[in-house]
Amino acid sequence: MKTTTLIKNVLLIGFVSTAMIFTSCKREKDTGKPANEDAELMSIPCQSEGRSDSEFFRADASATSQDMNLSREKALTASKQRLAGFIETKIKSVTDRYVNETEFGENSQFESKFENLTREVVKQKLVDVAVTCEETYKETNNKFTTYLAIEVNKDAMLNGINNSLTQNQKLQVDYDKQKFEEIFNEEMEQMEEDRP
Repeated sequence: MKTTTLIKNVLLIGFVSTAMIFTSCKREKDTGKPANEDAELMSIPCQSEGRSDSEFFRADASATSQDMNLSREKALTASKQRLAGFIETKIKSVTDRYVNETEFGENSQFESKFENLTREVVKQKLVDVAVTCEETYKETNNKFTTYLAIEVNKDAMLNGINNSLTQNQKLQVDYDKQKFEEIFNEEMEQMEEDRP
């Protein structure tokens, strides 16, 4: 009898605990407002110019330094790193789709070589980026903060990949330029649709 009562008590405690957890975890309705009413919406310079679309890969960044030129160089370096990472991710997605949609032998070897080649193209193209926005502010602590946005044309990137592939005889055999460009353009259009 005591065992039955003990089991009932344990089950009752478990049920009450579970109910309390679920009611305490109830999500508040998303009102689109910050949780803290005193929160201030920040407008970040050059941020809108750093958003990619179907024609350009873009990135933005900021950096602070006691030297104005150094703050600019740091912001440029940070924006290039962000842009490179973004482009490599997008190219990886294109490459994965291309390899899956194109039937030929040794997919993994082609994919690996292809990705290495596109990384090299990205590095080369990041030398030719265009600065689309640059604002520098002198802070109250006498430091400088630079906000910067850069872009690289999608066609320049695509042409660089095409040129590199046509120079590589092993990859050129399995490369369907038209199919790759079709997938590349689809991914760029999807990226623009996914923008907030």
